[in-house]
Amino acid sequence: MKKGSILAVLLLNSLWLFAQNEVGPEGHKLLWVFLFLVAIIVAFIVSSRSFGKKSKKERRPFLQLKQLSIKLEKDANFYPDNLILTVKNTGSTAIDLDKPLLVFDNFWIKRKFKLKGMDNYSFYPLYLEGGKSHQLTIDLNRFYSHDKSLKKYPKTKIYLKDVKGKRLGSKAVFLRKTLVKF
Repeated sequence: MKKGSILAVLLLNSLWLFAQNEVGPEGHKLLWVFLFLVAIIVAFIVSSRSFGKKSKKERRPFLQLKQLSIKLEKDANFYPDNLILTVKNTGSTAIDLDKPLLVFDNFWIKRKFKLKGMDNYSFYPLYLEGGKSHQLTIDLNRFYSHDKSLKKYPKTKIYLKDVKGKRLGSKAVFLRKTLVKF
């Protein structure tokens, strides 16, 4: 009898210890948390705009129009030998173009090359005035002679940046047929 009463007390005591009355957050508390987060976000936006106050000459529009049009063409539909990069400054201000970055892309593997010029002439960084265009012929056989596995890469992409590092745009071309366009 003594063992039975001790067992009953221990079982009842354990139920009392492990029983929890969980109450979820009340609706008004969730509303206050949400309003607090919105207030922090609004304060951050307002402070960043007031911190970045500039004179009218230095201000940039919120949505800035594209200043550069990039065209990348190939001389054959499949396995081209040359790519022709045409860059046209459509804006009214001049742009300093840095060396274009040519990327051979094979889904997981990417090989990157900085283009210095053409025919052993180095003419980058290039100062491109408003309304002017620039054309660069890229001989792919030179890259293929550097690394034979590049012929298997189906996609090439050109990235253009200005001298300060701001990305101006990119254009991609598929060099051969693929099952999936990526």
